[in-house]
Amino acid sequence: MHSGNGGHDQAVPGTLLPSRSVNAAAVRALVAPGLNARESLAEFRELVSSAGGLVVAELLQRRPHPDPATLVGSGKLEEIAGVVASSEADLVLFDHDLSATQLRNLEAALPCRVLDRTQLILDIFARHARTREGQLQVELAQLEYLLPRLTGRGKAMSQLGGGIGTRGPGETQLETDRRRIQRRIDRLKADLDAVRRVRKQQRQRREAVPVPTVALVGYTNAGKSTLFNCLTGAQVLSSPRMFATLDPKLRSVELPSRRHVLLSDTVGFIRNLPHTLVTSFRATLEEVMQAEVLIHVRDAVSSYGDEQKAQVEKVLGELDALSKPRIEVLNKIDLLAAEERLQLQERASSRGEVPVSALTGEGVAALLQAIDAAVRSDPIVAAEFVVPQHEGDVLAAIDAGTIVHRREYEGNLVRLSVSGPASLIGRLRRFRQRAS
Repeated sequence: MHSGNGGHDQAVPGTLLPSRSVNAAAVRALVAPGLNARESLAEFRELVSSAGGLVVAELLQRRPHPDPATLVGSGKLEEIAGVVASSEADLVLFDHDLSATQLRNLEAALPCRVLDRTQLILDIFARHARTREGQLQVELAQLEYLLPRLTGRGKAMSQLGGGIGTRGPGETQLETDRRRIQRRIDRLKADLDAVRRVRKQQRQRREAVPVPTVALVGYTNAGKSTLFNCLTGAQVLSSPRMFATLDPKLRSVELPSRRHVLLSDTVGFIRNLPHTLVTSFRATLEEVMQAEVLIHVRDAVSSYGDEQKAQVEKVLGELDALSKPRIEVLNKIDLLAAEERLQLQERASSRGEVPVSALTGEGVAALLQAIDAAVRSDPIVAAEFVVPQHEGDVLAAIDAGTIVHRREYEGNLVRLSVSGPASLIGRLRRFRQRAS
């Protein structure tokens, strides 16, 4: 599919910033100074690619305020129409949210369909939703976003078929009255409530055995799934495409202390992540909310890493998860030159960050040590055991679950000095030697 990409920028004194709102003050509040128009457009281009689109033209505009009727103004709109005609594009995408009025006016003025940033992200989510839960969440987010924008959806409503912006709930359903759509939304919410109850029951069963959960969070395409595979030996999909992971994955990881944690891989975040997605994906993001420790995976080679970090923390704040212990991981150090890597490692050491390469495994041992230090539940305790040699199962459990510092044999007894999880030490208390 060919897609025309219409973006626009606001002029802010001293810095050129992508527009996020109708006034420049809101732009300053939401966007870090390090993110310029070129970087913003590159990210938007990557979103289009992740949705399966081919960009045939890109347009930028600077103006003091977005036009309330068409966002970009009449002159730029004529230019976009000309580019669409000459390139034979069948879709125009705006790196900005459009109001119902703007969407209606743009579609009336352009000879093709029009989508905004949120609709594009929703489409990518629909493309990657594999489980029933993921599909429910995507459909709910799409319907809640589109419900107030039904008026004037003539062009999009009359065209059926494949392509960006046509996945998920069918256009024929959106063409019906609001009451039917609202009933569908209510049904989706009820189904997702059932999902939450099942997840709660699963967590309660997990909590019966003290295995803490550690969640990977981060900007989309920071390498979370690759790091997840590296730490767990799993083979979950890791892709350079944005939002390749939608459904949470849980795998056990053994720490250097021999404790085990459950590692969770979660959906990536992005700047201006639609609020409807945060709300709809709350069932998935509950793994983040319930985790004992968060691992914030950051792209060490990104030119706007500070902006990405701020956006991740913004979403964590919406989930009331900012107060949780966090380990900052700088991923993809294998892409840095030797001198750059050395400088990064020096900075990371002073800030308590952990540089890693999920691809090569470099730095992963240090990350496991950091996780071990951050996990407080099921603490490590020292113990002395006296175990008869015929208790092979007990000796095997000690060898597998603890670090043995000393082992001595006295006749048919084995004396061991160990350190290990309090839960395991407690289960073996009948063999524990008390201090005299």
